Amino acid sequence: MHIKKVIIYLVVILLIVKILFAFPFFKNLEYKTQDLLFQVRGKLPVSDKIVIIGIDDATFSALDETWPFPRDYHSKLIENLNQAGAQQIIFDIEFTEKSLPESDLRLAETANKYQNVIFAGKVLPAQRPGEPSQIIPPVSPIIDYNLPWGIVNMEADPDGFVRKYTLFENFDQTKLYSIGIASLANLRVYQNNWAEHIKVNGKALHLTDKYIPLIDKNKTIINFRGPAGTYPTFSYAGILDDSTFFMPGYQGAELDEFYEIRNSGVLKDKIVVVGATIDELHDKFPTPYGGEWTSGVEIQANFLDMVLTGNYLKKLNPWLFLLIEIILLIGLWFLFKVLKPQFSALALIGLLIILFVINLLLFNKAGIICPLAQTVILLILIYVASILNHYWVTMKEKRFIRNAFQQYLAPELVNQLLANPKSLKFGGSLQEITVLFSDIRNFTTYSEKHSPEETVNILHEYLTEMVKIIVNNHGILDKFVGDEIMALYGTPVALPNHSFDACKTALQMHARLSQLQEKWQNEGIEPFDIGIGINTGMAVVGNLGSEQIFDYTAIGDTINLGARLEGLNKEYNTFNHIIISEFTYEKVKDLVNANYLDEVKVKGKNIAVKIYELLSLK
Repeated sequence: MHIKKVIIYLVVILLIVKILFAFPFFKNLEYKTQDLLFQVRGKLPVSDKIVIIGIDDATFSALDETWPFPRDYHSKLIENLNQAGAQQIIFDIEFTEKSLPESDLRLAETANKYQNVIFAGKVLPAQRPGEPSQIIPPVSPIIDYNLPWGIVNMEADPDGFVRKYTLFENFDQTKLYSIGIASLANLRVYQNNWAEHIKVNGKALHLTDKYIPLIDKNKTIINFRGPAGTYPTFSYAGILDDSTFFMPGYQGAELDEFYEIRNSGVLKDKIVVVGATIDELHDKFPTPYGGEWTSGVEIQANFLDMVLTGNYLKKLNPWLFLLIEIILLIGLWFLFKVLKPQFSALALIGLLIILFVINLLLFNKAGIICPLAQTVILLILIYVASILNHYWVTMKEKRFIRNAFQQYLAPELVNQLLANPKSLKFGGSLQEITVLFSDIRNFTTYSEKHSPEETVNILHEYLTEMVKIIVNNHGILDKFVGDEIMALYGTPVALPNHSFDACKTALQMHARLSQLQEKWQNEGIEPFDIGIGINTGMAVVGNLGSEQIFDYTAIGDTINLGARLEGLNKEYNTFNHIIISEFTYEKVKDLVNANYLDEVKVKGKNIAVKIYELLSLK
């Protein structure tokens, strides 16, 4: 195929892939293959610095309360967590609506006392085009004490899964950072104006010694450590349950769970994330690991874990991926082109397996996410295109072969040739064949004695009958040279008995000519005789024409000797007018009757060749 056509095909394939992955279905397919990497990798060890305090079913049963809980409960939680030695407390709970003024104030005062609490707010996106977004901060006492807070906006992908973490939202030329960023910025001690120390460029968010890669301008991909329930979790009620706090749901029993938790040291120097883990509070989301949905508080824990350990995920550079796609396009096109279809299918399966393994290694070892689904579709399209091209080229070759040979070659030989069309490529190869030449005796004189119409009609009838005999004996009509016929045997399909096939052809031609001669005499038409020469040997055989004009023929000394033998019939006045060379005779001597005639020298050769008159089959 012309190189320009190949380039066009490959560009079209690449464009098809890019267009496909602009549609939601294929975007979601890419997300699912990304999820598969998490699932195959399995759970990772979690940081021992992070624990979750979950508002669960046990909490609602113990407190016998409805949501939202009184703010004094949260104040008590802060007190007890600090007693247990917590390094930082993050509330993944929005305190954005006013409650009892004294409760809101007490919550802010308690947080200010310990200087290690992070609160939550959010940004409400515009409801209509042209309307501004709206900030929903925590209640005013928290703001008045200048306590750190961050937004908890959770944005899912189009398929509803949470895979990314919103680091900040732009609002009025300022950035409102997430609760996770607020936590990291105030991890050791409250920092005044902490947001001013954060730097954001097009590629990453810089926070002290942390370098968080960006995607979609304000997000990062979460390297989830596992499915829901991966992090150690304690019940919210268990932290409140000390000797000073009454639990209505315990019906007077004094369990005092908090002391056991405190004394075990499991909360000492920990980052404690507090939030809902119960389904009824609707703070759960599907994540890459599948299965049970993951609570928002555990998503926060996964983000913090990723940043603290530096195990970030980033997408492969799109320009590098485009280069890889181009290399794959070119390499696989030519690979599939040289392979047979069945081997191409096996190669495709092998390549898909290798592709997945490479993607998994890059994901596990380097934290790089490659567009796996896009690459798979690309490979499949290259394979399909190469197969279609193969069949199109094959059908074109077969149609050409059938048109070129069906009138001059036996149907079974045409079918064999169709099974191996490459044998007809431009150029020749050295093969052993048998060549047959036949010529009408004194045809020039004959044509001068008859009108052109009579000559053409009788020649047409004669040639038609002779070609039928050639084809029926596995021969191929090479060419007509006026009244001369040149036929080849043993090519383009190699046959073991090509010499015998040529001899049978000659005898049948002679017999059929005798019938035609009788017919012509009865019709008042002057008959004619023919001479036949047959030789066997090595010759250069193949498409020896041009790339524009197909000419399947043979050349060489073997062909020249065959032509010479046909002319010797006049000199030796043979009975059947059929002369074969010693090379043919050696192949058929057990199958035919023949008389030795003489030894003759071939033009340009010093060695004499024995010749025989072919009489009949044995």
